[in-house]
Amino acid sequence: QLQLVESGGGLVQPGGSLRLACVVSGLNLDNYAIGWFRQAPGKERVLVAQISRTGGGYYDPSVEGRFIISRDNDKNTVSLQMNAVKPEDTAAYYCKPLRASVTTWGRGTQVTVSS
Repeated sequence: QLQLVESGGGLVQPGGSLRLACVVSGLNLDNYAIGWFRQAPGKERVLVAQISRTGGGYYDPSVEGRFIISRDNDKNTVSLQMNAVKPEDTAAYYCKPLRASVTTWGRGTQVTVSS
């Protein structure tokens, strides 16, 4: 059974950094591109970063140049390094394999950017 466990969120000041982690179990991570999504209060969940099976990263313009996505298939983990964070980065962050047949979501991890 697929499980997605996100961690690493918290309260951070503007300009600071956080590193989020997503541990995936129940599937072979090597076979999937993975995305990090975020959902701010009252807004839809949106994809902000994704990493291909071969490690290529792609980013929404809102986070390009500040966030870095990476994967360690041996540890079944996908990470999101968040740098130079802004108040508008405040949201719950979720990871998910980017395949239509995968509909499971984890509980997410809350990131709050505030001074």
